[in-house]
Amino acid sequence: MSDLTIGSAAPDFSMRDSNNRVFKLSDLKGKKNAAVYFYPKDFTPGCTTEAAEFTRDYQKFQNAGIEVIGISPDSEDSHDKFRQKMGIPYPLASDTEKNVAKSYGVYGKKTFMGREFMGVIRSTFLVNKSGKVIKVFDRVKPAGHSKEVLESFDASG
Repeated sequence: MSDLTIGSAAPDFSMRDSNNRVFKLSDLKGKKNAAVYFYPKDFTPGCTTEAAEFTRDYQKFQNAGIEVIGISPDSEDSHDKFRQKMGIPYPLASDTEKNVAKSYGVYGKKTFMGREFMGVIRSTFLVNKSGKVIKVFDRVKPAGHSKEVLESFDASG
C-alpha cells in the first residue's frame, strides 16, 4: 500500500515518450493532470489488459487535459516493443532500479500462487495540475480501470 496520501506532492521522475523525448512529471505542472499507473511487467495478461484499455481511452484522457503515464521495472527496449505491439500512444517510464516505485510506496511484498516475493504492486495515482495527489488506487484490478480513472477525474472536477 502506498504511503502517499491525498494532498501529498507527487514524487517527480523522468521518462521518455513515444517520440524519444525525455521529460519529467513536473513538466506537466500547471498544464495537465496526470494518471500515473504502476504495473508489474510488459506483455503479461493483466498488464496487457490495462495498457489496452488506457490506449483505447487515451483520446478521452487527452480531451480532458489528462496525461497517462505507465511505469514498470521493464527496460526501455521492452517498453518500446510493448508500445509498438500494443499501439500505446502515451509514455511508459522505465524504472529498472524500482526507485520511482519505492518513492510512491508501491514496491513491496506480493504473493502469487502461494509464493511470496518483492515486486511492483499495481497502483494508480491521480495527480492534479498543481502536482498534488488527488486520488490513490491501491491493488488495482486491470479490467475496467481506465474507465474508473476517467470517472474519478470527472468527479474531482
